[in-house]
Amino acid sequence: MAGGWSKDGDVQQQIDDSVRDELERARRSLPRGESAHYCHECDEPIPEARRQAVPGVRLCLACQAERDRRQGPAGGFNRRGSKDSQLR
Repeated sequence: MAGGWSKDGDVQQQIDDSVRDELERARRSLPRGESAHYCHECDEPIPEARRQAVPGVRLCLACQAERDRRQGPAGGFNRRGSKDSQLR
C-alpha cells in the first residue's frame, strides 16, 4: 500500500464489517423466551398480537417506543476515517 492508498475492495470490506457489527448488536438486543403478559415498565397488558409478533417481548408498544427514543440511534464509528477527521 504505497502512499497510503487502500487496496481494491478495502472500502467495501469496511462497509461489510460495519453492517455485520450492527446486525450482531441488533440481534443481541432482541428479546428471548416467553412474552410477558404485562409491560415491565407501566404494568399495562401487552396485546396478544404484539406478544405473538415479538417473541420474548417485555414492554408495551408505548414504553418500547420511549425506550428506543431515549437510547437514540446506535452509535458507530468510522472504520476508515479521513485524515481530516483524524486531525480534529
